[in-house]
Amino acid sequence: MMHFPWNSYGPYHACRTNCHRRRINSHFASYYLYVHAPVATLLRAADHRVDALDLAASGADARRLREAPTFEDYSRPLLDAVRALPDGERAVLVGHSFGGMSVALAAEELPEKVAAAVFVTALMPDCAKPRPDVIEKVPLSDWMDCVMDAEHEPPSVLFGPDFMRRKLYHLSPEEDFTLSQSLLRLSSYYVADMHRRPPFSEARYGAVRKVYVVCGQDQVIVEAYQRRMIADCPVAEVREIAAADHMAMFSAPEELAGHLADVANTYA
Repeated sequence: MMHFPWNSYGPYHACRTNCHRRRINSHFASYYLYVHAPVATLLRAADHRVDALDLAASGADARRLREAPTFEDYSRPLLDAVRALPDGERAVLVGHSFGGMSVALAAEELPEKVAAAVFVTALMPDCAKPRPDVIEKVPLSDWMDCVMDAEHEPPSVLFGPDFMRRKLYHLSPEEDFTLSQSLLRLSSYYVADMHRRPPFSEARYGAVRKVYVVCGQDQVIVEAYQRRMIADCPVAEVREIAAADHMAMFSAPEELAGHLADVANTYA
């Protein structure tokens, strides 16, 4: 079974059964459940079973952001889902964008249940620096029409339509961009909260096998920064989607689904 988490969209998990009825467990973390639909459809067509869940205060989750004051609170649905796996069963965790941080946390807390961690143009921390270092060093200076709120806890950001169209969805179909605006919610990067925790450990998160999917046309987590994270946190495998923007599940769904299926079959 696979577990796929992606940023403040939600995770879903997919099960694939082969002739030995092997279960591949995947959780995806990202902004909202709908972002997984193109990839989920392709995985279902390849005999994957796909179920969905949202991270705290994201997607259809009823909690407000202030009800998820810490990063662990935010990631709790993923942690609970991985923890609930039967004894002896492990998951392939797939994180997109900020969802990479939730995948890293799950790998740190439950390494024995993680077959591999996949980062799709995602933030991927290393074990030498503070946990939020990869967030703070993202080379993005122009947040355009995003609205920031540093006065309330946790600090939040609301993406603006121009930022989303030009930085996140510039190669994605117009209908996906339009739907994303109607589902938009406040999100937080939990930087101060993460600074209160030690770096991820070599013995736990560091020991989990990692795969990075580079998206060549991302205008937020740009390719050069993706490769910098890979250099700082060596991975078992690097895969590439040259023509994908930040929202690879919309701009290159077939390629992304193919990579994820290959990774699951290799590492699960």
